[in-house]
Amino acid sequence: MKLEKCITVDNINQNLLNVKYAVRGPILERALQIERELVKGVPKPFKYVVRANIGDCHALGQKPITFIRQVLALAACPQLMSSPGVPEDVKKRVQDILDDCTKSSVGSYSPSAGLSLVRKHAAAHLTARDGVPASYEDIYLGSGASDLIKAVLTMFVKDVDGKPPAVMIPIPQYPLFSGTLSELGLRQANYYLDEEHNWALQVSELERSWKEASVDGHVRALVIINPGNPTGQVLTRENIEKIIKFAYDHDLFIMADEVYQENIISKPFHSFKKVMHEMGPPYSGMELASFVTCSKGWAAECGLRAGWAELVRLQRDVAAAFRTARAVMQCPTVLGQCAVDCTVKPPSPGEASYPQFRAEKRHIHRVLDERAGTAHSTFNSIPGYSCNPIDGSMFAFPRVEIPENAQRAALEQGLSPDEFYCLRLLEETGVCVVPGSGFGQKPGTFHFRTTILHSKEEFQHMMDSIRRFHLQFLRQYS
Repeated sequence: MKLEKCITVDNINQNLLNVKYAVRGPILERALQIERELVKGVPKPFKYVVRANIGDCHALGQKPITFIRQVLALAACPQLMSSPGVPEDVKKRVQDILDDCTKSSVGSYSPSAGLSLVRKHAAAHLTARDGVPASYEDIYLGSGASDLIKAVLTMFVKDVDGKPPAVMIPIPQYPLFSGTLSELGLRQANYYLDEEHNWALQVSELERSWKEASVDGHVRALVIINPGNPTGQVLTRENIEKIIKFAYDHDLFIMADEVYQENIISKPFHSFKKVMHEMGPPYSGMELASFVTCSKGWAAECGLRAGWAELVRLQRDVAAAFRTARAVMQCPTVLGQCAVDCTVKPPSPGEASYPQFRAEKRHIHRVLDERAGTAHSTFNSIPGYSCNPIDGSMFAFPRVEIPENAQRAALEQGLSPDEFYCLRLLEETGVCVVPGSGFGQKPGTFHFRTTILHSKEEFQHMMDSIRRFHLQFLRQYS
């Protein structure tokens, strides 16, 4: 009887074995197991698990934006258009979208790049944001920004001058990038953010990274995450100019992950496209891919998997190849495209939905501001903790001093010190966070990432639990 499997670890695509995604890694798997144990009545020193591992806003209690949900409901079920309680601007928006759908149904395929109406609204949004003309033909809708980031990275899978391709990414970074590079077989060239200066991006560090990666590879692209994930910093305009000049000098394609721009608390946001334009030639002629999502910001519709990208100044044949590759996947979900339309063209003053939309959006920003301030002050008040200000994003990324005795205990269990720490935190408090090693960190430093969008009561419970745990952890291992 034949027992061998057709696919084994020896003959599987070896790149897949190198993919890591700590956000849904072993710590979360243990958290899910603990939740099942609690249901069965297994005694624990806590009543429930606090999931702080992922930025899933609605799962953490954030209420959906009413306008988005009304548009989605009517688009999916047009019979509801006759409902008297639905605002007229919602009905008009839905009718405009359905008029752009084949046979007026969101169940029909759209063009592979997305509905023309939605792309035109996205282009108008960018033009208003930057004061720089945008073309809907440069806009591509996708199943979240992740889908589009992978699609763009795929274009660099080609040796150049006999050297394998490499892509520069920040450390710490969102592991979508490292995981996708591993899957595609692209080399990862790390550049470290400067934690001592609020996670600043130093051009000298970019030079170091490029030089090292160029010894036996060809660096083709530079990834920037602004605002930062997991670090929450917002780049200054001066910093962006220096980055653009560096990329120009080294012939690098810039990929700007700007998905958290609507999560900025106080600092101004400068898009790479706008800064390039204002710098003038030759920088205004550089290629650029920038990414936005409906999963973050005030929309926070993670489960709809909707995002969009703008790719500008691509060579004609390259753009054609990219469009063809996107067409293979048919199209992103059309209901997700409806959500994109709501985010790039939200209710405006004078429309019936505007007062409620404005109130809901203000509440979301107020909560984010409060949680960011609480996280920053609380973490910095815990002995052995330090946390930079959270200017944008929805995460905190505190640094934790882990005693040497605890580091040895971690080694004995085959764990990194931060994994050991986070696992103990979970087992003793029920708080589930992600070890900093999953995002990358300077050797000898230890962090974890936590979301900050829980309800006020749950967030305070989480902060108190972390404080109590850490003080006990220090007593045990110091």
